[in-house]
Amino acid sequence: MQKILPEKPEKPGLNLRGVTIYQDLLDRAAQEALLEDVRAMVRAAPLYSPVTPSGRKMSVRMSAAGQYGWISDRRGYRYSSHHPSGAPWPDIPQRILGLWERVTGYPRTPECCLVNFYTVDARMGLHQDRDEADLNAPVLSLSLGDDALFRVGNTTRGGKTESLWLRSGDVAVLGGSARLAYHGVDRIRAGSSDLLRDGGRINLTLRVVT
Repeated sequence: MQKILPEKPEKPGLNLRGVTIYQDLLDRAAQEALLEDVRAMVRAAPLYSPVTPSGRKMSVRMSAAGQYGWISDRRGYRYSSHHPSGAPWPDIPQRILGLWERVTGYPRTPECCLVNFYTVDARMGLHQDRDEADLNAPVLSLSLGDDALFRVGNTTRGGKTESLWLRSGDVAVLGGSARLAYHGVDRIRAGSSDLLRDGGRINLTLRVVT
């Protein structure tokens, strides 16, 4: 059987304010295989449009897989064991779990695979991933589709930030001193990838929740 995912990164990743970024880690075949996994996840748990606790509609659409999904609505930001429809989340595909194991080497299995879909106009403001109980566990982020301008700041609000374009097949790991770094997506570069037929970007984020 042809290997789709790399056994492990062959060279050290770039360091963006403590965030490790493995550029071009996944080749086209691996990206296409993971895209099929994402499509199966979304068939089971359709993308929905979250709102902030204040009622403002977010520009990204979301779904998830695993024991938990991260949701946002008028009741607040939180993890939930069920899709907003009331259905349980699907299992995280084995290929995606394999990527976590190969890249992070962390002994615990992720309990959430968050799916964010960005159109050309979508953004994600600077935020921390801090709703998890085990902050020693890294957060792995995978990009598929159009390029995204990824910005990383400090572990407290304010101060200097740095940015880098994430391309399809890039993997970022927030761990160690950068586990609680503020980060976000400022812009999507439309037409920079032909992986998604109608354009846009998919971001998969793997997290240990409990």
